[in-house]
Amino acid sequence: MSRKNLLNLIQVEPDAPPTGAENKLVKQVANQVREEKARQARADDIEKRLAEGQAVIELDTNSIDPSFVQDRMDGDIEGLRSSIQDQGQQVPILVRPHPDMPGRYQVAFGHRRLRALKELGRNAKAIVRDLTDEELVVAQGQENNEREDLSYIEKARFASRLNERFSRDVITSAMSISKPELSVMLSVISGLPPELIDAIGPAHGVGRRSWQDLSDALEKAGTSVPAIQFASTLQALPTHDRFKRVLALLKPRRVERGAPGVLSAPDGRRLAQVKDSKTKMEITIDKKATPEFAAFLLECVPALFAEQLAKREKET
Repeated sequence: MSRKNLLNLIQVEPDAPPTGAENKLVKQVANQVREEKARQARADDIEKRLAEGQAVIELDTNSIDPSFVQDRMDGDIEGLRSSIQDQGQQVPILVRPHPDMPGRYQVAFGHRRLRALKELGRNAKAIVRDLTDEELVVAQGQENNEREDLSYIEKARFASRLNERFSRDVITSAMSISKPELSVMLSVISGLPPELIDAIGPAHGVGRRSWQDLSDALEKAGTSVPAIQFASTLQALPTHDRFKRVLALLKPRRVERGAPGVLSAPDGRRLAQVKDSKTKMEITIDKKATPEFAAFLLECVPALFAEQLAKREKET
C-alpha cells in the first residue's frame, strides 16, 4: 500500500487538550500526519495541473535555458548520452515559456537530458506548460525525488537556494521532506563554504552525519582555506573519496595506546606504522615504499630533538 493511501486511512480527530504523556504523544503523531497529508495534497495539486494535456513538441535546445535554481552539480552523463544516441530520447523534458525572454524556454526538469541532447546536436522532446516560479520548483523537486539520484549535499544545497526566495511550505512540497528535515539541511549548508562543496563534488553515499562532521571539523579548525586547497588537488579521485580525504585531513585518527596505527600523508599515502605503548613509541617506516622519507627522517631527528629541547628550556 502506498504512503498516500495509507495516510488516507488514518482518521485525525480535532486537537484536544493533552491530559498526560500518552495524549501528548497522540497529538504529536496526529500533527505529523496532518502535516504530511497537507504536503501531499499540495504536491498532488501541482502534479494534476502539470498532467493536463500531454502534447509533446520538439524544441531547439539552443532556445532552452536551465532553471533559475540549480539542483545538481555537473557530473558525468556519458551513460545517458550513449543511451539517447542509441535509443533516442524516451522521456520528454518539462519546460515553461521563459518569463523574461520571449521566444525562449526554461527547464522545470530534465536538465541532464537537455545537456546530453545539446552535446549530441539534437532537438529536445518537451512538454510546454505555463508555470509560476513556485510550480516550477515543485515540479523540479518532485522529479528529483522520483529519480532519487541526487546526493545528500545536492539536496541540501537545492533546499538552501530555494530558501532564498520561497516559503518553507513550498520547499517541503517541492522536496517531499518535513520542516525539521529542512532545518537540518539548512544548518549543514550554513557551515560549509560553497568553494569546498564544489571542490569535493556530490559525494554520493555520504550522508548528513558525515557532512555535519566535516562542518564541525571546519569550525574547530577555524579556517577552511587549507581544506579547499587540498580538495582542489583531488579532482582525479571519485567525489566520495575526495570527501573522505578532506575529512581525514581535518580529523586525523589518533593512535590508540598499545594498538598499531598508520601514519598517513594528507593525500592518503601510507608513511609509517606507529605503535604507542605506555613506555615507548615505535615508528616503523617501509623503506621500499618511501626510502627517501626514511633517510630524511633519520637525518632530521637529532635537529628536531634539539629544537624541542631549546623550546622547552625557553618556556621554563
